[in-house]
Amino acid sequence: MLAERIKKWPERWEEKGRQEGRKEGRQEGRQEGRQEGRQQTQREAALNMIKRTEMSDEMIAEILGLEIETVAQLRREEQH
Repeated sequence: MLAERIKKWPERWEEKGRQEGRKEGRQEGRQEGRQEGRQQTQREAALNMIKRTEMSDEMIAEILGLEIETVAQLRREEQH
């Protein structure tokens, strides 16, 4: 009886490992999704500021926490 239980331990460990892996994967996916959404919102805000204000790229980047080059690229795309 004990020997039979011991034989099943590796299967249980594997299943527990799979469950933990799936849980971690879901958490990472949610975190990445939030980060991508935040970046998109920042880019949209930068585009609005470019269109509606006379602020410099440096000021927009500082306010929104973006790289200056990102804001400059958005400005170039908006001008085309």
